[in-house]
Amino acid sequence: MNLISQNFPSKSRANKTKREDANEPSSLQGNEDAENEHLDILRMTKRKKERKEEDEKAIEQDREMKKLENSLFGSLYSPVEFGNEDEEDTRDWAENGSALFIVDRTANGVLSVYEEDAEFPERTNGEEETKQRKPVWADEEEEKAKINIAQVNRLRKLRKEEDESLISGSEYVSRLRAQHVKLNPSTDWAKLDSRASNDTSFDDESSDEENGAALAHGYEDVETVEDVLRTNEDLVVRSSAKLLPGLLEYSRLVDANTEDPSKGPINAVQFHRNAQLLLVAGLDRGLRFYQIDGKRNTKIQSIFLDDCPIRKASFLPDGSQVIIAGRRKFFYSFDLVKARIDKIGPLVGREEKSLEFFEVSPDSSTIAFVGNEGYILLVSSKTKELIGTLKMNGTVRSLAFVDGGRQLLSSGGDGQIYHWDLRTMACIHKAVDEGCIKGTALCTSSNGKLFAAGSDSGIVNIYNREEFLGGKRKPMKTIENLTSKVDFLKFNNDGQILAICSSLKKNSLKLIHVPSFTAFSNWPPLNKSLHYPRCLDFSPGGGFMAMGNAGGKVLLYKLHHYHQA
Repeated sequence: MNLISQNFPSKSRANKTKREDANEPSSLQGNEDAENEHLDILRMTKRKKERKEEDEKAIEQDREMKKLENSLFGSLYSPVEFGNEDEEDTRDWAENGSALFIVDRTANGVLSVYEEDAEFPERTNGEEETKQRKPVWADEEEEKAKINIAQVNRLRKLRKEEDESLISGSEYVSRLRAQHVKLNPSTDWAKLDSRASNDTSFDDESSDEENGAALAHGYEDVETVEDVLRTNEDLVVRSSAKLLPGLLEYSRLVDANTEDPSKGPINAVQFHRNAQLLLVAGLDRGLRFYQIDGKRNTKIQSIFLDDCPIRKASFLPDGSQVIIAGRRKFFYSFDLVKARIDKIGPLVGREEKSLEFFEVSPDSSTIAFVGNEGYILLVSSKTKELIGTLKMNGTVRSLAFVDGGRQLLSSGGDGQIYHWDLRTMACIHKAVDEGCIKGTALCTSSNGKLFAAGSDSGIVNIYNREEFLGGKRKPMKTIENLTSKVDFLKFNNDGQILAICSSLKKNSLKLIHVPSFTAFSNWPPLNKSLHYPRCLDFSPGGGFMAMGNAGGKVLLYKLHHYHQA
């Protein structure tokens, strides 16, 4: 046998070997497939487990976030459904939901009315019990801490007994709060009375020390916080205290006509009934309107009358028209609604060369002009026609309406004050103004009880009108602060201030406190010139005071006692 035949396997052996070789890869491949399938199952199980853990972790984080948001911002995720919640859900909502207010119970153990939002009613044996909400955070160390209030001098005031020394932290906090309330009683209005939530009565001393709270006046019957939000009334009602004499609280504002100053003396300033519109007129023949805010005082409109230097201009009380007059036979009427100006006059049957002095009735129906030789001319504000005349013994210098426009006061060259009834066109009373030779100014208070009369000697008498009509000739008070002719008198809206003015001297303007009949000592302002004052007006609410002078300026002041313009 050659070498080739010895190394070459036999046919049967070769076939067997082939079969074994063919079977071996198939078994190995089966084992590998089983192992791969097992690994896939393990991986899927592991992924599911990891995904489940991540979901649980995310749910837990979301739950913690909602809990924190509920604590901080209220119950955002737990809307209340009445009749559907079971006892457990209700208890969870009552414990975990947050109220609009957090009650601090460390100061005292009495429930506050704010806790009504934090309590949930439960009925046990026919009785209602309230479950208090726990604070979001509480210092656990307060109960453990011990404070020696006898050792420190400034803490000895907290002792209730002379030999008391050590107290707990919570008791220390409670006594500090009570001491703060005792030392700061002005903050009591901001606290609700704890006695409103129970029927327990305390004396004043124990209430100050322990509760330290009192309901503001007018809110003794408040049951819930929502009651305060169910009304549009003022929570803090300003007291209607009377104006005190002595010093007048005021501040100087930007001049009312700073955008367009007049080029001549100011003869008329008046506020509109809406307290925002101010009329300014003077000898430069200009009529100007300003929107008063105390900061910019924007000019709204101006009118130039080329044939009439303005001596007086006045709104009708209803605010619809402006009456303008000068040393002329005619006068002007400016309609604010239609923005139209009309020239009226001369009056039929009259020969007056000047209609510069007039007064408008409070009911806006009548305009009374000062005429010649003691005549008073009555003109209808609607038709602008003469409807009647009144005759005094002397010359007429001043007029003032009273009793809603049904009566008229007048004074003049004979030193007497006349009372006229415009319904009968007759004089119902006449009396001498005490100490007066020639009357130059008249003014009545808004309620008609008082009137002031000025003379050419600078004397101003203040009368009670009812007493004066009853025969009492002596004035309530005689004001002698001016030494020159009184040109202008004006009561403010509530009759507590009377302005008296003389245009013949600088700074000759005084403000009188009517209840005490004394002049304010800090008016006129020191080191600040008013120039020659010529006219003045108070805003309807009393907050603003405007004064026109001979220099063409309108000085504007804020009176701090009055909170409305």
